[in-house]
Amino acid sequence: MSQAAKHLYEFGPFRLDPSEGLLLRDGQPIPLAPKAFEALLLLLESSGHLIEKEVLMQKLWPNSFVEDANLSKYIFTLRQALGDGEVGQKYIETVPKRGYRFVAPVQKLAAESIEQAPAEMPSRVGEEEKTVTPTTRWRVALVGAVLAATAVALVLWLDPGEYRARLFGGLARPVRTIVVLPLQNLSGDAAQDYFADGMTEALTTDLARIESLQVISRTSAIQYKAAKKSLPGIARELHADAVVEGSVQRSGSHIRVTAQLVRASDDRHLWADTYERDFRDVLALEDEVASDIAKQIESRLGGPKPAPPPKIQAVNPEAYENYLRANDYFDSFDLQKSIEYYHQAIKLDPNYAPAYAHLAEAYAFLAFFGTVSPSEGWGKTKEAASLAVQKDERLPEGHGALALAKLHYDWDFAGAEQEFKRALELNPSDADVRHEHAHYLMAMGRLAESEAESRRAVELDPVGDGLNSCLCWHSFAARDYDEAVRLAAKFLKSQPDDPWERTILGWTYEQKRMPEQAVAEFKRAVEITKGDPFFGDPFFVAALGHAYAVAGNRREAEKILQTLSDRAKKSYVSPFDVALIYAALGEKDKAFALLDKAVAERSTFLVYSKWEPRLDPLRSDPRFQELLRRIGLPS
Repeated sequence: MSQAAKHLYEFGPFRLDPSEGLLLRDGQPIPLAPKAFEALLLLLESSGHLIEKEVLMQKLWPNSFVEDANLSKYIFTLRQALGDGEVGQKYIETVPKRGYRFVAPVQKLAAESIEQAPAEMPSRVGEEEKTVTPTTRWRVALVGAVLAATAVALVLWLDPGEYRARLFGGLARPVRTIVVLPLQNLSGDAAQDYFADGMTEALTTDLARIESLQVISRTSAIQYKAAKKSLPGIARELHADAVVEGSVQRSGSHIRVTAQLVRASDDRHLWADTYERDFRDVLALEDEVASDIAKQIESRLGGPKPAPPPKIQAVNPEAYENYLRANDYFDSFDLQKSIEYYHQAIKLDPNYAPAYAHLAEAYAFLAFFGTVSPSEGWGKTKEAASLAVQKDERLPEGHGALALAKLHYDWDFAGAEQEFKRALELNPSDADVRHEHAHYLMAMGRLAESEAESRRAVELDPVGDGLNSCLCWHSFAARDYDEAVRLAAKFLKSQPDDPWERTILGWTYEQKRMPEQAVAEFKRAVEITKGDPFFGDPFFVAALGHAYAVAGNRREAEKILQTLSDRAKKSYVSPFDVALIYAALGEKDKAFALLDKAVAERSTFLVYSKWEPRLDPLRSDPRFQELLRRIGLPS
């Protein structure tokens, strides 16, 4: 047989013979499916270079339509066969959203450079001479492969924990933190992004049910939606031990989801699977994917035992569609639009609890910044959250929203603490609920606990803007003004147009007796939010009026007061915010009269009166102690 055109590829302990279709490891055959062998050969032929997914798929399945899930499965098979990741060895690198690269050193050898055995070679057993033909060699290889596979299966059956970890290269320490990266929308329609994002959120929430497993918040993960960073690089930035990635494809009422579990330390793909369902079964699909991932985390990465799967609730498909669209608007802070879609979802399916819970969260945002009156904002928050918990007691978002209403509107502080506790029992990885619980601790004057809980929330959502911005507020509450300035300056470097952070910085400058800097910050906040339907102007305009009063600029402060009085005839203006301006002007009677009105309305920021520095001019007045008593706060 002529060997002129034959080449072999050597890498690590492996040798690949394309003409024989054979992969050897230290001389022993490694069984591979034909497509897996072809994929490996293609990678070796372009070693060191990226091969796009589309190119690989076209070469493996020419003139055929095949989903990338098939390619992912074969890459996964190759990694298992090569022991990719064992003892630090790396062979196949994933380039997210693009393709794969063979990264280990490869030596291409011509046949003539290798000492080849003849087609027939004599062998003696005792005195008898036998002939070993190529057919005989293949039979021996096949028997060896079968025996090896049987041995592996037996070992896994006898002691799955220890030997599976050795075989698949288990972590030196169990996985404790995981992140679900945004699932890729393969529907060919950008308008379906909201659906892929919804699936990502559902998987994140379901995995967060696992006790002692920390799941990075979706608001941090979503920042990497279009990132071209490597998976290990993303994992390092998020402090994650493992990564879930995948894709969603929707065609009419048909859904296909591909999910992969990747060990972050070495980018090793540990598991992959594809799921197909009708849209009516989407909730069951989400729970099945999350359950399978949880089992893999336990078995392959030494993670905690999965929680029992929740009871699957049927949902009207059109209602779920509206719910996902509402979430998409909520994420972009188009709260009024999100509220409209939540109401549509509820109308179509009055028993779908998550729609009520998220509706409650939307109203809570409007109430917190005074965009609507407390009775409208917090009242509707409480109503929707109560219905959410009534329809599904195990829904953490429902308990979290109900806790906010009990804190800011009912002044039922014991009830608020109980709801926060229940929410965190159900989902200890919910960064938003931990953040809101920090607000409760702050209102109670438990400032050290509040700051610790806020930092815990940031650990769960390290890249999201909202939670990082509130660290400054905690330092302000603790009257550590230098730290508050430092944190605000750091945050504003990356988010210069965040009005909330500029407002906290302005409050801090007031306390540091830097009125000019305070006025500048509030002016910027007013400029940023002018005409904003979410934040609205009154909250920030009132803060500017207070800064003018602190600076001794009575004329400008009174102009602001007139502006707010005119605004109150058309839309809601918090009497608490106006009272602060009069307090800074030294007009205590007017300040207390407005605080009485604020108590009657249950103004949001009253619950922070125990420590609020802007109320310091009133603290020595007996009426202030009576104010705290009426709110229910200890003096």
